[in-house]
Amino acid sequence: MRALIQRVKEASVVADGEFAGSIGPGLLVLLGVAPQDDGEIAAFLAERCVTLRIFEDDAGKMNRSLADISGSMLVVSQFTLFADTTQGRRPYFGNAAAPGLADELYEKFKADAARFVPVECGKFGADMQVSLCNDGPVTIMLEACRNASGKITLI
Repeated sequence: MRALIQRVKEASVVADGEFAGSIGPGLLVLLGVAPQDDGEIAAFLAERCVTLRIFEDDAGKMNRSLADISGSMLVVSQFTLFADTTQGRRPYFGNAAAPGLADELYEKFKADAARFVPVECGKFGADMQVSLCNDGPVTIMLEACRNASGKITLI
């Protein structure tokens, strides 16, 4: 599972031409799901996004998490995070999870994050337009998976 997180001053999403959600200061999370992902990976990654210390403290150091600043999260499904561009000029999307699994784990990720912070979201599978004011700018890719021994880790 991949989460491209952007620290934002504000962000919003329109899905299929209708307003879907917006946040003030917080994180915009573009979320991609792989076929081998499961609910435990979704929970792990949601907790990591909420607790990642990428907001500045009073001394200007990245020392605060989303939970620490009482920020919000806007989650948008993004299967294109698993695009393979190694062959030719057209991306191959076969490395992304099938829609049923992806939607299930997208919902799980949102629910797990919402245990800690307010969460807004796009609409799974919809044509969406995302607007944001990146703060910093700070943009970080997180990828979680199971290692050979079955433990969930970031890569």
